[in-house]
Amino acid sequence: MAKLFFKAKKRLKHAAKYVDVDPDVMETLKSPQETLHASLMVRMDDGSLRAFDAWRCRYDSTRGPTKGCIRFHPKVTLDEVITLAFWMTFKCAVVNLPYGGAKGGVAVDTKQLSRLELERLSRAYVRALPNFIGPDRDIPAPDVYTNDTVMGWMANEYANMVGHAAPAVITGKPLVLGGSLGRDDATGRGGYYTLRHLEKELGLVPEKTRVIVQGYGNASYPCARLLHDDGYKIVGVSDSKSAIYDPDGMDPYQVMRHKTETGSVCGAPTRGTRKEISNQELLECECDVLAPGALENQITEDNADRIKSRVVLELANGPVTPLADRILNAKGIIVVPDILANAGGVTVSYFEWAQNRSGYYWPLDEVHEKMHRILQRQSSQVWKLKEEKAIDMRTAAYVLALKRIGEAVSAHGTRAFFRRS
Repeated sequence: MAKLFFKAKKRLKHAAKYVDVDPDVMETLKSPQETLHASLMVRMDDGSLRAFDAWRCRYDSTRGPTKGCIRFHPKVTLDEVITLAFWMTFKCAVVNLPYGGAKGGVAVDTKQLSRLELERLSRAYVRALPNFIGPDRDIPAPDVYTNDTVMGWMANEYANMVGHAAPAVITGKPLVLGGSLGRDDATGRGGYYTLRHLEKELGLVPEKTRVIVQGYGNASYPCARLLHDDGYKIVGVSDSKSAIYDPDGMDPYQVMRHKTETGSVCGAPTRGTRKEISNQELLECECDVLAPGALENQITEDNADRIKSRVVLELANGPVTPLADRILNAKGIIVVPDILANAGGVTVSYFEWAQNRSGYYWPLDEVHEKMHRILQRQSSQVWKLKEEKAIDMRTAAYVLALKRIGEAVSAHGTRAFFRRS
């Protein structure tokens, strides 16, 4: 059974209780619109041929072309890809972008590939999707173990296939190939904007707020850095190898320098007595804001009762399971959901797509200002629904998204219910 997808749909069903939505809309969102599985044949450096399983899912295109990242990870599965495409559908609707949701993945350990092998794999992925992606149909972007270089290769391969430059087919590209300023830290910055905007409602005072960030990559580090600059105290960080905790705090810049030099946050300087602990132990340390920014299912029914934070800011996709949600809600812990908290990345991806299509590129301060304005507006909408309906923030975010998707389905008329298999 597709367990992750099954759990994700439970949240949708729960949210549907709080909004007047046509049953046809729920039926439309019950399953993905279009899913492709391919076996990518890649010639390795030693001359051997190797096959890699790859997927792309376009979950729903009611609100516009589908948008979603591509991850390269050895544990990628079809269930995960469909679930992430489902979440992306609602994320785009929450921040009111003219997109549907999609996701892609390849089951591969990129650490075992040479640079040339990685490039061949990236280009093979695009060749497997000749009619699946496109600037007006489905627009990929980088995710776990993919980056701007990989996106540049993919955009170039697509251009070779169609016979002309088409930068709007991929976002998260290098700046010289039509990338947008501000894309590198957009996910973490979006989480920072969201938390700062809801500061009063969440009862947070920067100088008295202790923050733990799990993961120390493109999402967690920018968020930690920006909060630190505003007076928040960073008391714990982690990466895939280890975690450190110090109630007296630490400088995230120094921690990143140490990680860059040594490959790990382990041993990084802190202000007091540093504890070297595991990722899971870090989640259970005392703080005011816990920001899980790694992979899915980090807070589950097994550890949710031991979470000691007042607020959970979901920088990763799906870090809290549905059963854990119930436990956290019962404890009075407010969860700022992923489909709002980490929407900065897709927001700036939208900006990149818009800039590619117009041929006019914005300065960094304009990118930041536009993202800030969007996330402030939608954070306020979610909080307002939370208060009006006396529901948790995640349910409120799904209610807002479901209303917008339902309105789009109605506006399309009966043709909206034709779905390509």
